[in-house]
Amino acid sequence: MINAKRNDKGLVTELLTAAFNDNLSVNYIVRQDDKREERIRALMDYSFEVCYRFGEVWLSEDRKACALVLFPHQKRITFASVWLDIKLTLKAVGISGIKKVLNRKAKIKAKQPNEPMSYLWFIGVSPLYQHQGTGGRLLKEVLGHATGLPVYLETSTERNLPWYEKHCFAVYDTLDLGYILHFLKYEPK
Repeated sequence: MINAKRNDKGLVTELLTAAFNDNLSVNYIVRQDDKREERIRALMDYSFEVCYRFGEVWLSEDRKACALVLFPHQKRITFASVWLDIKLTLKAVGISGIKKVLNRKAKIKAKQPNEPMSYLWFIGVSPLYQHQGTGGRLLKEVLGHATGLPVYLETSTERNLPWYEKHCFAVYDTLDLGYILHFLKYEPK
């Protein structure tokens, strides 16, 4: 896998926008209007920036898949992070969606343990190359790179649960937000 550079941001953003276009959790966050895809792109831009500063951004060797990993215990409030939050609100969530998003965030945080972790925020494969093993190879490499930290993630995509379980993730909780959000954990060996 390749450690993404800043100039890979466009590729990562476009890849994740396409991969998560129909994702329930992503579409819960972004405002649903004629600019929905633009709003998803803004969310992925935000996620790239946060992980680039406080985590890791990975690309598969063929650059058809990527993973955004956050280390929440290393995240700090800075002028830049506040500006990113403001841009996310204006470009993706909308002022009217702030309360819903903050409520969702609080519910998720209440289910996550308060310990150092590697948080797999997004892993996605270009839709043209899905179901060919690219995502699985990248996930194995990301897990191998976790260096002693447990890896946590959430998914709203039921059909992906067996795939995560095949890679040694276990569901530890769920949350009903009008869709079911599954909480998973991988414990490094």
